[in-house]
Amino acid sequence: MATKSTKPDWAISAPDYGKSLKGFGVNLLVRDVEASKRFAEDVFPATTVYWNEDFAVLRQGGVQWMLHADHCYEGHPLSGFVEGVEGRGRGVELHLYDDIDPDEAEARARARGDIVLAGCLDTEHGVRECYILDPDGYCWVVSRALTG
Repeated sequence: MATKSTKPDWAISAPDYGKSLKGFGVNLLVRDVEASKRFAEDVFPATTVYWNEDFAVLRQGGVQWMLHADHCYEGHPLSGFVEGVEGRGRGVELHLYDDIDPDEAEARARARGDIVLAGCLDTEHGVRECYILDPDGYCWVVSRALTG
């Protein structure tokens, strides 16, 4: 893996972290780890477990996901697949349920100048939700169950 990191190594080794992962995971390939990290912190607001210029682990409620910079995928099967692709997140919805107020997330995204694909609406599925694009075009859907 080609690295650019100037930050100290994480307290946990890559093999130990890998062994700790269970269930379903999401890894987003991004152009700029810091920009994507700031988006998640500002809009959701996510907690950054660890980050450097190459990699980040983020958490919001019970959900954890990773960001990897494109350059980390040199020699990987996905190498070249996303390079130069416009709207790389098309066709994927990343849902965050219940822990975040969708109206607040929408307001934070708008204040940052992010693209709000669809503002908050109450849906026939019994949730209030909004659709927000991150810096790489991934579509994040913030949903909360309607009450009453």
